[in-house]
Amino acid sequence: MSSCCTPQTVDLDPTPRIPGKVKTVALVGPPNSGKSTLFNRLTGLRQKVANYPGVTVEQHFGKMSGIDRSDLTLIDLPGIYSLNSYSEDARVAIEVLTGKMPGTPAPDAVLLVLDSLHLERQLMLAAPVLALGLPVLLLLNMSDVMEARGGVVDTLALAQELGVPVAKISAARGTGLDAITHFLNQHSANSAPQLELPVVGNARSYRQWATGISTRTKYKAPISSTWTRRLDSVLLGRISGPLVFLAVVIAVFQVVFTLGQPLSDGMQELLNRSGDAVGHLMGSGWMESLLIDGVWKGAASILVFLPQILLLFLFIGVLEDSGYLARAALIADRVMRTIGLNGKAFIPLLSAYACAVPAIMATRTIENKRDRFATILVTPFMTCSARLPIYTLMIAAFIPNKHILGNFFGMRAAVMLALYLLGFVAALATARLLKSSILKASAAPFILELPQYRVPTLRSLGLRLFDRGMVFCKQAGTVILSVTLVLWALSHIPFGTSLPDSIIGHIGRWIEPAIHPLGFTWKIGIGLLSSVIAREVIVGTLGTLYGADPATQSLSLQAALRHDLTLGGAMALVVFFAFAMQCTSTLAIVKRETNSWKWPALQFAYMSVLAYVGALLTNVLVSRIF
Repeated sequence: MSSCCTPQTVDLDPTPRIPGKVKTVALVGPPNSGKSTLFNRLTGLRQKVANYPGVTVEQHFGKMSGIDRSDLTLIDLPGIYSLNSYSEDARVAIEVLTGKMPGTPAPDAVLLVLDSLHLERQLMLAAPVLALGLPVLLLLNMSDVMEARGGVVDTLALAQELGVPVAKISAARGTGLDAITHFLNQHSANSAPQLELPVVGNARSYRQWATGISTRTKYKAPISSTWTRRLDSVLLGRISGPLVFLAVVIAVFQVVFTLGQPLSDGMQELLNRSGDAVGHLMGSGWMESLLIDGVWKGAASILVFLPQILLLFLFIGVLEDSGYLARAALIADRVMRTIGLNGKAFIPLLSAYACAVPAIMATRTIENKRDRFATILVTPFMTCSARLPIYTLMIAAFIPNKHILGNFFGMRAAVMLALYLLGFVAALATARLLKSSILKASAAPFILELPQYRVPTLRSLGLRLFDRGMVFCKQAGTVILSVTLVLWALSHIPFGTSLPDSIIGHIGRWIEPAIHPLGFTWKIGIGLLSSVIAREVIVGTLGTLYGADPATQSLSLQAALRHDLTLGGAMALVVFFAFAMQCTSTLAIVKRETNSWKWPALQFAYMSVLAYVGALLTNVLVSRIF
């Protein structure tokens, strides 16, 4: 067998495998190669999602019931371009393929999926995968599209060059999958390819090798469709590209915010009514309070975010599966790199205006770990919808309803806009600080294969939404419920006492000297403590403490606040909320995404200090000016 460079033996120290039938199969391929579509079809959507130990990368695995091989387990590895260990995804792939990932069985065979539309470049991944010494079936996905556009490849010659079987398939249409069944039925766990390949990590050798293979197998790249060329001329244009990108992200933000919030409100109302119904059946008492105010409302604080989460991931799924998200990241990268972030950070930051929880989950599209962590840490600065209740309350109570630009722009709107800008500036400044200090790193290469434009499938989108919803409820929910129960206990002990006389009430009076310079009273202090679970909780807490009339709670609470707070204290409070991490859900999801309590603890401490200093300066300045 010929090769364009000196062949060398590759040794990744794979775990020895016992000869016998294939039981576990790994699915490997570059991003946007159609690997996930194939996985869904092979497993018939019957799959499980979990996290690899010690990392935040998810593993998808399922029985191959889609091709009547339910005795086989398929592991879907992260989409990678190479097995270089600089990324977390690549490290996970190497550890799984070599049998070193705890809790994950070593694969007996590999299905290597490559996009036939970009075969010459994607063949670079085949070299290190084949060098592992596992039985491999090379699947040329989207072959139907390739041939329809004039592309050509000699699969027999390619199989002879690589020493492994090669099959043309279409994961979207489900054609050619019988080759997978034949491969798995005919191969045993020790029928590995006998081939020596270039050294792992030598990208130049891989490129030369892939070019030589493509030439000898008479590969002819397909011509891009007319629509692809026309769309790219607009979507990637120097002027039109950013304009379209801006319109898309604004549309996503607007829909998630305007449609997601009413859905979340409806979910909240449904959960509240259900809780009230259960409470009436149980009667009054501490047990009823524990289950309703603690467990039920704790669960409600989790489920209320689901509409926004599902909406956000629906849009991200449509953008990603259609092929536009890769192009949007390419456009945003030009701007985001000026503050040290990756281009893929823009959409999570923008979506955080609706809710930081799904936005942080959306950072999984950022491959570089340090860039991803920096994005996670600054995301809560963006003004989420949970801040609006306290913003609206304080602005209505203390800011006069005067116009400053004719009849189109009022003083209250100006203050609200200033608070949004304040959070955005804080996020950018913090990102710059992080990328120049604890998360400092050399600029990672922005490797991106622009996929073909496709129509997203309902099957793929539905699976994505189901996964995100289940992961959020199971992982973040346990932490949120625990904190909710602790706060309930602190607000009811000693039993039978009012909130001011409870433990949390005493804590509020104890911290009053610390918050007095900010212009806050002990009641505001209790509101701050109660709002740790969720920012909007402070409005209800203050209403209870001030004894606001339920029928006119907003107006009577505004009057009570004007009596207890100065303008400086009121503005200090909204600045405090603009900076502070008052959201247990966000802390829980940060812990879940970073796989450590260190980062959410650092995030909470930094944002709290910034909130205190910002509120202090605001109170002093406003009090002196007014």
